[in-house]
Amino acid sequence: MALRNTNPTETKAWQELASHYNHLNSKHLKELFSEDENRANQLTINWEDFYVDFSKNRITKNTLNLLIKLAQEVNLEDAISKYFGGDIINETEGRAVLHTALRADNTETVLVNDENVVPGIYQVREKIKLFTDAIVSGTHKGFTGKSITDIVNIGIGGSDLGPAMVVDTLQFYKNHLTTHFVSNVDGDHYNEVIKNLNPETTLFVIVSKTFTTQETLSNANSIRRWFLESLPKEAISKHFVAVSTNIDSVKEFGIDASNIFPMKDWVGGRFSLWSAVGLSISLALGYENFENLLNGAQKMDKHFKTTDFSENIPVIAGLLTVWYNNFFNAESEAIIPYTQYLNQFATYLQQGIMESNGKSVDRHGNRVNYQTGTIIWGEPGTNSQHAFFQLIHQGTKLIPTDFIGFVKSLHGDKDHHDKLMSNYFAQTEALMNGKSEDEVLAELNSGNLSEEEKTKLLPFKIFEGNKPTTSILIDKLTPESLGKLIAMYEHKIFVQGIIWNIYSYDQFGVELGKQLAKSILKELKSDSKLEHDGSTNNLLEFYRQNK
Repeated sequence: MALRNTNPTETKAWQELASHYNHLNSKHLKELFSEDENRANQLTINWEDFYVDFSKNRITKNTLNLLIKLAQEVNLEDAISKYFGGDIINETEGRAVLHTALRADNTETVLVNDENVVPGIYQVREKIKLFTDAIVSGTHKGFTGKSITDIVNIGIGGSDLGPAMVVDTLQFYKNHLTTHFVSNVDGDHYNEVIKNLNPETTLFVIVSKTFTTQETLSNANSIRRWFLESLPKEAISKHFVAVSTNIDSVKEFGIDASNIFPMKDWVGGRFSLWSAVGLSISLALGYENFENLLNGAQKMDKHFKTTDFSENIPVIAGLLTVWYNNFFNAESEAIIPYTQYLNQFATYLQQGIMESNGKSVDRHGNRVNYQTGTIIWGEPGTNSQHAFFQLIHQGTKLIPTDFIGFVKSLHGDKDHHDKLMSNYFAQTEALMNGKSEDEVLAELNSGNLSEEEKTKLLPFKIFEGNKPTTSILIDKLTPESLGKLIAMYEHKIFVQGIIWNIYSYDQFGVELGKQLAKSILKELKSDSKLEHDGSTNNLLEFYRQNK
């Protein structure tokens, strides 16, 4: 059954939220805390090793109740059931959306076209485990009998961003293999990766669902030519594997059928790291850690699927985005992890969130008359504090911000970790409270400034505060906790899409430029007449004359 179509702006809850916003917008967070001494406890969820504090958001209990009422009016509960149940909720592409099934328990039943897909998922997982164990242990040798030392993942989009982010984030847990990622069609990218590699000890993992993606195939073919400068064609079967649905094209490339790891069309690229696309994760970290990553995601799935909306972390997180995006006109969200390990996390979520919910047509096929997807950005703290926090603190834009931190450091350096986390806590408090005129005056009066100097400096040192943040505090960065965190944001994406009445799981917006690029490529390789607009013609002609 299809998702129900409900224009959120026509619901009773939306109208009540609009009225509520007019009342709440004039209130400062400091005032909200002073009015309710139990606010922090009421707006915090303590679940497993996650402690999620929503209390520094510009909401009250009534706000949450109204947002939950909105979720109920647009049938979020029914949508969640269809999401996990294998219904064709990606209607424009005629597919189910079942990345959640990839981490389901092996006793579960998930039907797609009346077939339980779970046994097939576990067959692929077993194949990943056996192959990983063979590579890591050294029993799988290269063509010349040497053990594999390096893994090169060749993919783009979800076939690169997910595995690259997880491998980088969990490098504390990595084994002796060195993992590299090639994504950009820019030839400088793959050349920089391969220049120090030994083809005799390198395994290449080509990740392309269709095995037709221009960037991936260009890189794969170029690397194949480089490889064959040193080794014969028969060596390809020992050094190249593929994750794809296009078995014939993979075989034509020279990859042995036993080295093909299948994936299904009901797994969207940006949610595919849980599938065979995660082969590079398993190779880099060992299968047990890959499995723990899956198990963490499964726990968040169960939380999202079964927990009342009032205590449901992804539901509340998704509803808060709607609150800020559609009522406060906040167009972006910052994600600030206070760990260097998560330095690729915001980049990863940019694809997941902006490719999913960057839609301007609703599920009726009509142009929406309200804002949908938000702009996602961020860098690790404390680096980001010395870069763009000025904009968040004193700029004219309202930027709701997620702070992600861990109670324990992995290397046990408590002094550094205390300094790091003191900044985490201080920034959320500073963004909430700001610094009043009286506080600034007191600070200026403690110095040796003249009255004229104090009067001049005063307006520049005032912080209005009232900047919303959500604090996500996790016990420790482990494969399982990372799985939970990623899945939390996946479900947040889903909640937003349901509220906004859009299809989150197609991405037609990325196709137009790729289609034009094919025809332009032919023009770049010839002297044919250019028939574009004046600007594009000039750019192409300049390039052709000077390349």
